[in-house]
Amino acid sequence: MSTWLLTGGAGYIGAHVLRALREAGHDAVVLDDLSTGLTERLPDDVELVRTGLLDPDLPAVLTGLTARRPLDGVVHLAAKKSVPESVAKPLYYYEHNVGGTVAVLRAASAAGIGRVLYSSSAAVYGETGSEPVAEEFPTLPTSPYGETKLAGEWAVRRHAEADGLRWAALRYFNVAGTASAQLADRGATNLLPLVMRAASGDGDPVGVFGDDWPTPDGTCLRDYVHVEDLAEAHVAAVEALLDDTVSSPGALNVGRNEPTSVLEVIEAVQRVQGRPVPYRIAPRRPGDPARVVADASRIAKVLGWRASRGVDRMVM
Repeated sequence: MSTWLLTGGAGYIGAHVLRALREAGHDAVVLDDLSTGLTERLPDDVELVRTGLLDPDLPAVLTGLTARRPLDGVVHLAAKKSVPESVAKPLYYYEHNVGGTVAVLRAASAAGIGRVLYSSSAAVYGETGSEPVAEEFPTLPTSPYGETKLAGEWAVRRHAEADGLRWAALRYFNVAGTASAQLADRGATNLLPLVMRAASGDGDPVGVFGDDWPTPDGTCLRDYVHVEDLAEAHVAAVEALLDDTVSSPGALNVGRNEPTSVLEVIEAVQRVQGRPVPYRIAPRRPGDPARVVADASRIAKVLGWRASRGVDRMVM
């Protein structure tokens, strides 16, 4: 059994990764400042280290932790992740996402931790055109958020080369769904929680940011992947990093290679939930590309992972 440090492990994605790791026979310690994470997402027997990535005591915290509980690696999920917020507050995003990643890498090295799995994003690609995006596609992010995730990848890769770490980066496409109500996404910016709240009557009409994009129905196209599939991709990556006989996986797309528009997500919720979803057309948001869809063939080849859950499962 291996033990991993999960930064951001009390978050929506982090809690699902924690659950999947434990179900696969691994253990984890969660490091989270609880600025957006929730303790109720964590099992009672999981150790929580409550601190931020930019805490100057982070290296000492990790060194003390590994002295009593050896860690096989770090799954670095903690980050700020709103594209519009990043456009309004770019330095805040660089400070937390790039500075936080550098801090984690320094602290992990000081503590003798030799494996890093980095949470990246399809936002590193920017505007992609009509074809599915492979990992070799040019990385030209259109938002400070995407820039910071790409810079984090660079930091992980270069540090791994210099220090001999084993590493991987998972480029998430649009994550949705939940394994249980307790673990559900409660974010204020992600599309599906907003649509579900609007369908229940508890939220405002959903803002559809532009209906004049160069797509079939005029709304943005994204590749939605179920959070349980994403969590299983983390398990596959962790197990690859534990196998010292194979090379580090590097950067891998995590998606379904299937475009779904904003209006199609709304229609899926209406169909599955049997309730209308009020929405309004709003101006385009700065930093949003029209279409981002994954070519997920490399992760299938390298890790043997494929998504198995569709959009209807995500909106149940």
